[in-house]
Amino acid sequence: MRILFAGGNGWLPEASGGTQNSTDHLIRMSIEQGHECAVYCGFAGRGLFGLRMRVQRKMTGRPFSVDRTQGYEVMRTWEPLEAARVEAAVARFRPDVVVVQTRRSAALGQAFAKLGVPVVLYLRNVEFAENDGDVSAIPGASFIANSSFTAGAYRAEYGIDCTVITPTIQFDKYHFETTREFATLVNIHPKKGYGIARDVARACPDIPFLFVEAWTLWDGLFEEIMAEIDALPNVTFMRRTSNMEEVYGKTRVLLAPSQWEEAWGRVASEAHCSGIPVIGSDRGGLPQAIGPGGIVLVHDAPIADWIAALRKLWDDEATYNELSATAMTYAKRPELDFRSQYQTFMSVLNEATGMGSFPDMRDSA
Repeated sequence: MRILFAGGNGWLPEASGGTQNSTDHLIRMSIEQGHECAVYCGFAGRGLFGLRMRVQRKMTGRPFSVDRTQGYEVMRTWEPLEAARVEAAVARFRPDVVVVQTRRSAALGQAFAKLGVPVVLYLRNVEFAENDGDVSAIPGASFIANSSFTAGAYRAEYGIDCTVITPTIQFDKYHFETTREFATLVNIHPKKGYGIARDVARACPDIPFLFVEAWTLWDGLFEEIMAEIDALPNVTFMRRTSNMEEVYGKTRVLLAPSQWEEAWGRVASEAHCSGIPVIGSDRGGLPQAIGPGGIVLVHDAPIADWIAALRKLWDDEATYNELSATAMTYAKRPELDFRSQYQTFMSVLNEATGMGSFPDMRDSA
């Protein structure tokens, strides 16, 4: 099967986040099973990588740049919704099915459906306005949601039924020995609770914190946040990285004080693989991701509550060890068995394309 993954957001290595990491895992599993995969995505054009892609596009005259930095083809364009670019992507890759997700997914799904490509929408957030249209209006579309929360939200808003496949995480690739030296925040965007983490760090000068970049921030916001981080001697800043051992291998407690409706919360599931407890908010599907492997607080709880939760895990070794063991066990639950998740994913694509059944990858595991 030729599977095109499409979305309005950027792609690795230019952009990173839960969607990119989960999709990259699906792509690599698909390639291992003999399928052809490519990505069609948005483009920011920043940094040296962005410069190279801009120069390439100018020299080739293509409507998008093309690279294989991730080991598979990625088509990047400023305007992924433009009809001519969608047509060019379809003509180049000739997909049997397109998996559309993230920003402008409804509009993109419509564009691919008009060209006769079967569409599967993988719904990974509940920011309906970002879809740029009614997802239920895409002819013949199938739907996947990344959590029960996401599926319920789309059922209530659009009356559609979704197959639930939580983010795929290969346990062994996120299971690290950790020095347990930091309280860590992954993603310094305000929506992810940066302000709470900052205030907790200010109130706990004896605890070392690690703040990790993830989403791209506009220059003014990034400079403002960096000025605040620089003023905190107990905070270490790390640029975005694809090597998560650099993060989880140093983490004792993960902070996930998100302030928006998280569809899931992949970082919580990743951290659990290393026995790292999570202190997170009650937003969206994040409580399901954290489960018994951490502490869930009301998203707008007083800073004192966040400080108390961190102190409990930082200072009480017995409580920490108990939650650490529980987090590890929770990471191994059947819901997160990536082989079963992949089989479910392929069954949705199979139904969307009518191409017949595929071998069970567990038979060759």
